[in-house]
Amino acid sequence: MQIEGKCKEVLDKTEWVAITTCGDNGPHIVATWGEYVRALKTEDSGIIVIPAGYYNITEANLKINDRVELLIASKQVQGTNSLGQGCCISGKGEIQTSGKFADLARSKFPWARGAFVITVENVSTQL
Repeated sequence: MQIEGKCKEVLDKTEWVAITTCGDNGPHIVATWGEYVRALKTEDSGIIVIPAGYYNITEANLKINDRVELLIASKQVQGTNSLGQGCCISGKGEIQTSGKFADLARSKFPWARGAFVITVENVSTQL
């Protein structure tokens, strides 16, 4: 699934990304900066790459359940009735500590231990 249209515009302008996974202890939410996601943009708009620092609980959850949901928003994008649009992106995720995405993340973010790679399966607008 490709991120296109309104959600691509929101992703290009969002300041932050909320990331939710679920494990034995229920939902867990972390966040990252939108600029980090844009810095690791790939040619495949169906893949989102985020530099992975700690994300210890997120990684443990992904080993149990690889489902992930992202919530993004921007007041710079026209919504249905006014300025402000949100999008929910869902898919499957994994933390990669080797390979091309991990190398890409470390090349731009020396503090990263690898990459949080999300394969997009569904995109929907919010608001």
